[in-house]
Amino acid sequence: MPIPPTMDELINDLLKRIEVGEFQPGSQIPSTQQLSDHYDVSVSTIHRAVARLREQGVLVGRPGRGVFVAESNRR
Repeated sequence: MPIPPTMDELINDLLKRIEVGEFQPGSQIPSTQQLSDHYDVSVSTIHRAVARLREQGVLVGRPGRGVFVAESNRR
């Protein structure tokens, strides 16, 4: 069984998935639970990673709709 990623590894993998086009600008990312299951980390870890990417302008939240890849990344 693989070792769950660190916070930095998790964030870097999400960034890589955005950069290679797996998650397109304007598209919704998988749910917190789906990401938690995929990375084998807690939901709270996913919340922290998503919050950090939102602070960086990579992701944007839409209340009641979900979290989306920003149209233009301001990293």
